[in-house]
Amino acid sequence: MPLTSMKVWTRQMREPLRAQRRLGVVFFPAFDWAIYATHPEREERLLYTRDQLQEEGLFDIPGITEYRPVFAPYTALMRSHFCLPSVEDVATDSHLAAAGGAITAARLVMDGQEERAFALVRPPGHHAMRVTHGNRGFCNINNEAVMVEYIRDHYPHPDGRPLRIAIVDTDVHHGDGTQDIFWNDPHTLFISLHQDGRTLYPGTGFVEEAGGPGALGRTINIPLPPETTDQGYLYAIQHAVLPILEEFRPDIIINSAGQDNHFTDPLANMRLTAQGYAALNAALNPHIAVLEGGYSIQGALPYVNMGICLALAGLSAEDIVEPGFSEQITRQQAKTGEYIARLCDRVVALYRKPPVRPAEGQEEDGWWVRHRQIFYDTDMLRESQAEAWRLCPDCSGLGRMESASERTRLSLCLLVPRHACPRCAAEGQRLAENGRKSGRYTQVLMLEGDRS
Repeated sequence: MPLTSMKVWTRQMREPLRAQRRLGVVFFPAFDWAIYATHPEREERLLYTRDQLQEEGLFDIPGITEYRPVFAPYTALMRSHFCLPSVEDVATDSHLAAAGGAITAARLVMDGQEERAFALVRPPGHHAMRVTHGNRGFCNINNEAVMVEYIRDHYPHPDGRPLRIAIVDTDVHHGDGTQDIFWNDPHTLFISLHQDGRTLYPGTGFVEEAGGPGALGRTINIPLPPETTDQGYLYAIQHAVLPILEEFRPDIIINSAGQDNHFTDPLANMRLTAQGYAALNAALNPHIAVLEGGYSIQGALPYVNMGICLALAGLSAEDIVEPGFSEQITRQQAKTGEYIARLCDRVVALYRKPPVRPAEGQEEDGWWVRHRQIFYDTDMLRESQAEAWRLCPDCSGLGRMESASERTRLSLCLLVPRHACPRCAAEGQRLAENGRKSGRYTQVLMLEGDRS
């Protein structure tokens, strides 16, 4: 279907286009994978995008290059996840290719081959948590988390300090999986702009959710009201996200580029446009973007993906106009703007003066403990999890998770953080040994942050 509303290339008749920043676009549509034939997360999600990026000549612009992903090895997935009962049971080949697409994007930027990269991959991943039993929110494996751990394993900071990474999630749904994975990581800043969880799945992502006991203030949630438009999103970027990023000073910025806040998306209630996405991306200026959600297959995805590509390449997207666009549809109410202004003030204040304890859980015998019931809405599984973090004055603390579901009996998962102190590392080994001897657990798994 030609994008008859797009006029980007008419300007090429007057003057040649050339990318202002070298951009690598890693494309993997996963045409062989779908939850089921008519599910929103199905093959056609990127079919029109693939056709139109080529038809409209995106890859004819000097400085913009298309790439294919590598397959992520199972070991790369296991650097971010405890997959139960096994990684083979959780991840299909399509998940390996999607995570591998994010890794490919990271390599392009970190090796200096490209200045920016966009991983246009599916299935999405930002609802996949540290412990994963299956599919929830259309996600099995967290592509950004796999990529972050790959970067940290292969591209350490030259002066030996921890690499500071910021993930800005602009999907309409709260990135609860990414939040969970980095909840107690003081070196990763996670910012999620999403439709208020009181009105949309997964029902989380409130301002008070500010991180774990070893990383308070490193989780930032900006729950926007329904019917927020380009104006509201750009206000939040300018008045909350960018000031926080400036103070955090990340080495790398990653955009979880969900597109289901488009005004035509069937699963949410926001009013962002293709030009709004492009402007948001231009302001954020991430090093790497990774596609997340977006289910308006014909009316939004080809236009939005084109806009993001142009913005990453430093080019204007002002000529992109999607079907159904009108000033009236995307006009924001004054009260919505006033609410967002107050929200941004609150968010920035909370970052600068984080709470003294996490919003969830309580202290028990030197550990911070929270008990959770997690529902896998796609696979119809229920997980019971007891999560605890050792309260340590010398590092972010050892993580201990006991998890069971209808698919997998009780397992013990231990996370030794990167740059763990000797006491936390030794305690992790002790708990693993005792857990194996106890006979209580189906399996005992340990993830050690630094393998050196």
